[in-house]
Amino acid sequence: MLRWTGLFPPGKGCGDGVAYGRKGKGILIHTLTEGSGMPLSNRTTPANGSETDQVIPLLDSVKVKTNKRGRRRKTLKVLAADKGYDSKDKRAALRRRGIRPQWPKQVWKTKKNKGRPIKISVPRFQQERCFPWFQKKYRRLVVRRERISACFDDFLSLATIHIWINKIILLG
Repeated sequence: MLRWTGLFPPGKGCGDGVAYGRKGKGILIHTLTEGSGMPLSNRTTPANGSETDQVIPLLDSVKVKTNKRGRRRKTLKVLAADKGYDSKDKRAALRRRGIRPQWPKQVWKTKKNKGRPIKISVPRFQQERCFPWFQKKYRRLVVRRERISACFDDFLSLATIHIWINKIILLG
């Protein structure tokens, strides 16, 4: 006779890192993408976590190296996001790193926009199409069934690597 003697007893729980958010119980996947929508770095948090707090850890996990002569650049130049990420602290932290934040400021309805409007160089759909790639090709990432968050994070990393390998093989 076999009995469940694992780390997690059978029941309703979904493991660590799962919480109630806006759409119910789940997690958030934060992804830093390049201009064409290819994922660079991923991070998962509980559904009730703040998205703005994940900007700096995502940037820390990416190193950009170029093949040009001279000193190699190891950080990004411009970071484009929507106005949900706007805060004075985040803008100051990015400027200290030499990164120009290119996101619109949060404006109340009573105030008028001052100055020139910000034109985001990359359309938003190119950044957002990374998530349908994850959902279409990797069904395991649509609903988190792993109780251990490290396993889900590893599957997410493997999906990112697989997307890059497919791009290199098809173009290369």
